[in-house]
Amino acid sequence: MTLPASFFARPITHRALHDRKAGRVENSVKSIQAALDAGYGIEMDVQLTSDGHAMVFHDDMLDRLTGETGPVRDRTRAELEAIPLTDDGGMIPSLETVLAMVAGQVPLLIEIKDQDGAMGPNVGPLEAATCATLKDYTGDVALMSFNPHAVAACAELAPDIPRGIVTSSYQAQFWPEVPADTRDRLRDIPDYDRTGSCFISHEASDLDRPRVAELKARGAKIFTWTIRSAKAEAEARRIVDNVTFEGYLA
Repeated sequence: MTLPASFFARPITHRALHDRKAGRVENSVKSIQAALDAGYGIEMDVQLTSDGHAMVFHDDMLDRLTGETGPVRDRTRAELEAIPLTDDGGMIPSLETVLAMVAGQVPLLIEIKDQDGAMGPNVGPLEAATCATLKDYTGDVALMSFNPHAVAACAELAPDIPRGIVTSSYQAQFWPEVPADTRDRLRDIPDYDRTGSCFISHEASDLDRPRVAELKARGAKIFTWTIRSAKAEAEARRIVDNVTFEGYLA
């Protein structure tokens, strides 16, 4: 399994081409349209609703990006589609809505957010909802997650969709909900082969990790998150095949 060439033709926007000061919040319809207008690829996130739908939204809580509070997964799709995004004016979009909007114009890199809470095996419904929604989509798309159990689930549900693992240095202060032994394990990217992955998206500040070089030498494609300046992009491109960026135009 390989990623289509479109994933390397242009840089990839991180959570779409958002700019809160310009009225475009991350993962919003406005930010997605801005990425389409600029011809950039789009990285976006999905979360699960209480009635089993995939919504394009990063956080597991509503508080940061809307005027509402509480878990995304406690609301239905209809309820979430009626919630305005702060500083944006649009509502939370469903994956179905975004696929119809993008319609193959640019590649989509979809991150399935961890639903277990600690990178454990309690996953499945979001992966199933995402893969079902993608069943008839004909554009270039790839799936990824920090949780290897989610990636493995996608291998079962949609074996023909390219998949990869989002990888990190897993510093304790940034991952307090993940047990230390799990962080230590994930840091070494041990699940690449088991999940049938063809790429990783690795933390920008940790690109000199020997395991990254090892996987690249074996043919893995390497993305990185999150690049925020032209200087950082130039440094990362010595190692990576493409960047996910925000805060400037890559």
